[in-house]
Amino acid sequence: MRKLIVLGLVGLVAQLVDGGLGMGYGVTSSTLLVLAGLTPLVASASVHFSELATNLASGVAHSRLQNVDWRVVGRIAGPGAIGAFLGATVLSALATDWAKPLMSVVLGALGLYIIIRFVIGIRPQLKKQLTIKFLAPLGLFAGFVDATGGGGWGPVATPALLSGGRLEPRKVVGSVDTAEFAVSAAASLGFLIGIGASGIHWGFAIALLVGGLIAAPLAALLVRIAPAHLLGVAVGGLIVLTNARTLLASSEVPSSARIPVYIAIVLVTAASLYVAALRAKRRAAAPAAEVALEAANA
Repeated sequence: MRKLIVLGLVGLVAQLVDGGLGMGYGVTSSTLLVLAGLTPLVASASVHFSELATNLASGVAHSRLQNVDWRVVGRIAGPGAIGAFLGATVLSALATDWAKPLMSVVLGALGLYIIIRFVIGIRPQLKKQLTIKFLAPLGLFAGFVDATGGGGWGPVATPALLSGGRLEPRKVVGSVDTAEFAVSAAASLGFLIGIGASGIHWGFAIALLVGGLIAAPLAALLVRIAPAHLLGVAVGGLIVLTNARTLLASSEVPSSARIPVYIAIVLVTAASLYVAALRAKRRAAAPAAEVALEAANA
């Protein structure tokens, strides 16, 4: 019972992160589950089954708010589902000794990617319509990473579509979230075939789901009070740190040699927080400066 409560809290925290960033539920929850001692296979399977309900609810909400470009969903959901099914099959076939470090590498890379994404910042400029030549490979790769890493669909797909600048930001988030239901369903099917229903701890999945649903209204409040760029860098740093710990332990690196690595990650995260905050401050001040300049020239 205590473990289920902890898992519910994990789902709650992961949903808060996802609500604040528009990404990160799978990466955050999988990282915390592996850190808590679960195998990568059980962690990823539990996360994807819990996401079935949250993805469906999110897709319906975005559709009602007209935040979905169904042409994009149609072009990215299918390849994403194929990639997720393949990723789940690969993870199910790996031995635990191989799966844990592999998952830590994928999750750590995603955490670093999240940090870079929020430090650099993205200012979309609308261009031509997205094509299947771009969306199909993106969906295939993002889906594969999502299943093997226990998360990654949002961190990979959302920034790629935003940086392309060919779709409004609100429709990028809505389309990616809506397509993710197909990804979660395909990954769940892959895990069912790979390890069977008896190999999945349904209590874990339900606990994550309940925690996520409880956090949904709190996540909406978090979007208003927490700067997304700072939350993104902080969460990215936490993900890199926890997965570095798992990877170093799996490699049997002496404890004395791990401390400098941990300190370096903390220092890089702190520096990234400073740069992200400075960048956001300059960006916020830029419109005011432009208005003042126009008034002086009038």
